[in-house]
Amino acid sequence: MKWKKIFTKIYKWEFWTFWVFYIPVYYYWAYCWARTRSMFFFSAANPSMDMGGFIDYPKMEIFKIIPPDLLPKMVFITNKEEKQQAEQMATAKGIQFPLIAKPNRGERGKGVAKIKNPAQLKTYLDAATDHIILQDFVEYPLEFGIMYYRLPNETKGNITSIVQKEFLTVTGDGKSTVRQLMRQSKRVALYESHVEGSYPEILEKVPVKGEETLLEPIGNHSRGTIFRNSNYLINDQLIDVFDQMSKRIEGFYFGRYDIKVPTMEDLYTGKNIILMELNGVNSEPAHIYDPDMNIFAAYRDLLKHWQVLYKVSTQNHQNGVPYIDSREAFPRLVQHYK
Repeated sequence: MKWKKIFTKIYKWEFWTFWVFYIPVYYYWAYCWARTRSMFFFSAANPSMDMGGFIDYPKMEIFKIIPPDLLPKMVFITNKEEKQQAEQMATAKGIQFPLIAKPNRGERGKGVAKIKNPAQLKTYLDAATDHIILQDFVEYPLEFGIMYYRLPNETKGNITSIVQKEFLTVTGDGKSTVRQLMRQSKRVALYESHVEGSYPEILEKVPVKGEETLLEPIGNHSRGTIFRNSNYLINDQLIDVFDQMSKRIEGFYFGRYDIKVPTMEDLYTGKNIILMELNGVNSEPAHIYDPDMNIFAAYRDLLKHWQVLYKVSTQNHQNGVPYIDSREAFPRLVQHYK
């Protein structure tokens, strides 16, 4: 079983580590660095985000620049006293269990958890070393990652990537346990240890035939969510929706919206969209991680993404936005990936 998992991770490039997969991008980064004379040229892409939203940026500061009607109900937990009063603070905001807890700083779903009851909340907060965000758990059926940009000197933006998220699940056959069902799929089997550590109570259940069991409620690729290439959904109507939304967020030009929405009609009319998170220049055109995506097409789209990032950053710089000093940014980069 162990060797099968290792082979799957090697064969399926979507599971390669970030550092390996991005090797071709480093060359383009170096090219842009030489042209701009700034290693961190992309820090100018989103003037309202620390380092443009590259690494270690505080989510709280981003949520503060987003119009409240776009956000789920949330509270910020910043000190020991607030940790002790977290349940009461959440209740006062109308947040009930289950809820979502996430660290103020973190990427790729790190530290994000679905909290089902007060005991789990206390355990989570006792272990937390960062400020914590508690969010309402939005149960809308559709979840998308939408990559958007707008050149600072232009009035109309563009959507370059859409993924619809398919959560990690197994389907019962009436006789196998969840653990056995997981082991029947090469892809799902990769996450057995994660599910065992996070949701051990479900592994020995025997779902009835046809019953779908959700293994991970957090829609992150590192937790088994499949990112389905949904670029066919892009049209002028949808671009207009996200143009209007983006212009309400001061200093935002490039990044990915992680949203939930009740229906496709709501998506195209801009109604009932809940923005779970807004990512900056560390965003990726997530459709490249579709399991059916050809690796050469993935690199083509990823490099196009970096070309757009270069254009947005340099236009903002020409308009007076400074690049962050490498003497400040580089130590933060080293510390972040240490």
